[in-house]
Amino acid sequence: MFSLEPMGWAILIASALVMVSVLAGLVASRTGLPLLLIFLVIGMLAGENGPGGIAFDDHRLAFWFGNVALAVILLDGGLRTQMSTFRVALKPSLVLATLGVVLSCVILAALLHWLTPLSWPHALLIGAIVSSTDAAAVFSLLGSAGIRLNERISATLEIESGLNDPMAVFLTLVAIGFVASGMGSFGLGDFAMALVQQAGLGWLVAYGGYFAFAKMLKWLKAESAHNPGLGAILLVAGGLVLYGASTAFGGSGFLTVYLFGLFFGNRRSRYVRTVIPAMDGLAWLSQACMFLLLGLLATPARFLDNLGVGIAAAFVLMFIARPLAVWISLLPFRFGWKEATLISWVGLRGAVPIILAIFPIMAGVDPDRTMMHLALMVVIASLVFQGWSLGYVAKRLDLLLPDQADPVAKRKAFGDFGLLGSAVMRDVADFYGLSIQEHEFDLTLSEWTQQHLGKPAVIGDQVHQSGLCFTVTALDKSGGIERVGIKADEPKPMAS
Repeated sequence: MFSLEPMGWAILIASALVMVSVLAGLVASRTGLPLLLIFLVIGMLAGENGPGGIAFDDHRLAFWFGNVALAVILLDGGLRTQMSTFRVALKPSLVLATLGVVLSCVILAALLHWLTPLSWPHALLIGAIVSSTDAAAVFSLLGSAGIRLNERISATLEIESGLNDPMAVFLTLVAIGFVASGMGSFGLGDFAMALVQQAGLGWLVAYGGYFAFAKMLKWLKAESAHNPGLGAILLVAGGLVLYGASTAFGGSGFLTVYLFGLFFGNRRSRYVRTVIPAMDGLAWLSQACMFLLLGLLATPARFLDNLGVGIAAAFVLMFIARPLAVWISLLPFRFGWKEATLISWVGLRGAVPIILAIFPIMAGVDPDRTMMHLALMVVIASLVFQGWSLGYVAKRLDLLLPDQADPVAKRKAFGDFGLLGSAVMRDVADFYGLSIQEHEFDLTLSEWTQQHLGKPAVIGDQVHQSGLCFTVTALDKSGGIERVGIKADEPKPMAS
């Protein structure tokens, strides 16, 4: 007799895992523990080595679902990224998403090859798999941790994590080719051409799809704005259509879906405003299900077989490869050492490395799933140490912005006094006894501050002069400095 009981049990177990993960995450988030780590750990506990005992080894299903879920997460991230942030973060983000990923991969691979028994091709493969920061982890942490960073840091991290997946995917495919057929099988010219093809097609499909989708919404008119749930589903379907089309023709589907969300998110239309809340729910559901599924796929007992290499990979990536890649990549952009240090520390790894680690399994070059378990160890270490300590590290580096609703914290950070950016520096210098150059007398405070910064200003930027600290406290709509707070510099501790 046909029975629905197996389906009922499957739905019961799956939905219970999601519910338990969300409840545990909400409780654990009070301690600052990343929610995504909770989802991953509960998936592992429910797996074959945990008390749940669920045997799951369908790599193909995990691969398909992971790619779709990641596309939804990137679409949501693109919708929330304001084009105005590109004023301060586009160039550094692009360099981090390209050169930074390559440097992280190569530095990690070189040190792993030297420190561990891994061959050079296999070291390069694990380097490629864990080389990119994860959009789901970065968007989740910055969005839910209640930590206010200045726009330069937060925008750089968000845009980098949205743009660097294509480079990691590309490097992983190249490294798989090296493992399968030798290091000489892929030339530098082939590498450059394939990269240009992925990026170029990814952008073209995103822009063409956005133009066509906008025309369709204009034709639908009011119907699309009055049904936010259906509108969100329509947008997700459109993003996945473009993701599939871009990938099918040799472009970067991840880049396409992120740019598609970015273009739409900056339309400022009623449609976008209505679908954002629904998209938030879809993105969180995608993250929860994706991390649970990837946790189920893991076999924690296998960690012991590769524990030394996994610890070495996590340590080298967090403390050597990622910091060196960030500092080198950001050299032309006049980031302070504190900003560069924090950006290097928030190099969170998440679902992307685990999904990329499935590539070698499906390609037949990693039958014992070594790469996946190494990637899992790196991801867990990143979420625990980097994700959990973000607030502490940002506070120690003095890069936290005060809460807008806390006047005491705002006065402590920005000072008790403030001036309009239009104030003339001759008057400011006379009143505060500043030592400035003669050619600076006729500048406005806005122009003087901008010159000393040497980069697009963001709230929280500081200039120190004659024992005073000038802090940017407000910007106008064009990104110019509107107000500047003034306070005495904190005295430096005397040398013992």
